[in-house]
Amino acid sequence: MTVADGGTGGADQGSGGADQGSGQGPEPGLLGVVRAVDDRVDRWFEPLRGKPAVDGMAKVITGLGDQGIMWAATTVWRARHTGPERARSVRALTIAGIESTVVNRALKVVVGRTRPDPDGLELSAAGVPVRPPTSSSFPSGHTLAAFCAVTVMSRPGDRAGNALLFGAASLVGLSRLHLRAHHASDVLGGAAIGTALGVVGRRFL
Repeated sequence: MTVADGGTGGADQGSGGADQGSGQGPEPGLLGVVRAVDDRVDRWFEPLRGKPAVDGMAKVITGLGDQGIMWAATTVWRARHTGPERARSVRALTIAGIESTVVNRALKVVVGRTRPDPDGLELSAAGVPVRPPTSSSFPSGHTLAAFCAVTVMSRPGDRAGNALLFGAASLVGLSRLHLRAHHASDVLGGAAIGTALGVVGRRFL
């Protein structure tokens, strides 16, 4: 599953640009509210940044979400037995991959939002290297792909399995915020869009 959305914890994040405001005071209206919420959520993560264990975990989780590695592994595990469930698992991954890739790329081109400002971001060198971002910020492609995949892969009545899947998807979104690869609204938007796509995708299983 390709995700056109990379991220690192350092200077290779996108420029703050016009998306960070012009420094002329609070922005009125809905955009001002969104920006204020984004800034507040980013500050929540600040005390955790620079801690090797947390930084390393965020990088690993983001890495597993990159290119759909986590969801491909989930498919392999669920398809370990022959029969209808194997075919269903493979179809689920295929549908989620196509949906999330097409919609994510289209939205990034249309919205064209600038990535969060990396100034002042200090992360430890712990963890695996992560792919630098090459696309615009909205939506979070990692998060969109994660929630699309787990929604398609979830099974009625499997509470434990579904909780594990959605918990993993949520961790992917949190890792993007910790690394300051995205604004909080990018991650929330990615989760909502991905879930909606997953609901549509389940109809084709």
